[in-house]
Amino acid sequence: MTIPSRLTDYLARHGTQYEVREHRHSGSSAETARRADIPAHKLAKSVIVEDESGCLMVVVPGDKAVALDRIAGLLGRSKLRLANEKRISALFEGCEAGAVPPVGMAWGIETIVDDELAVCDVVYAEAGDHEHVLCMPQRQFQELMKASRHGRFSRSS
Repeated sequence: MTIPSRLTDYLARHGTQYEVREHRHSGSSAETARRADIPAHKLAKSVIVEDESGCLMVVVPGDKAVALDRIAGLLGRSKLRLANEKRISALFEGCEAGAVPPVGMAWGIETIVDDELAVCDVVYAEAGDHEHVLCMPQRQFQELMKASRHGRFSRSS
């Protein structure tokens, strides 16, 4: 599979500078980090959560998990839960299951970003399939995510 055109179009419209790196097929964020030979804490992992108000994307470091209670407090949404794969596949057309890029805005999905990613000099991201990652300097990642809410809502996994 290739990188979704919806993603590349969005990145181009926003003038985002990035590299695409290929790696052997992976089945999880942890495996992506290993196969791409990148530190897991520099991999921006997307997690889709939902409640009766709809879905949102939470972006955390690849070596962390989402603390739903912290997100709920930040957003004032008390019944957040992880979305199921069927729902995620329906939302992110063109992406393989488990390889959704942390750029929910390209699909019209509200995106919130964990502040722990702000300390990375380089940020990597799933590119929509299980064989590619995007690589961009921190300043490019921050510019891309500037309209998103930010906070601390990850925990050790």
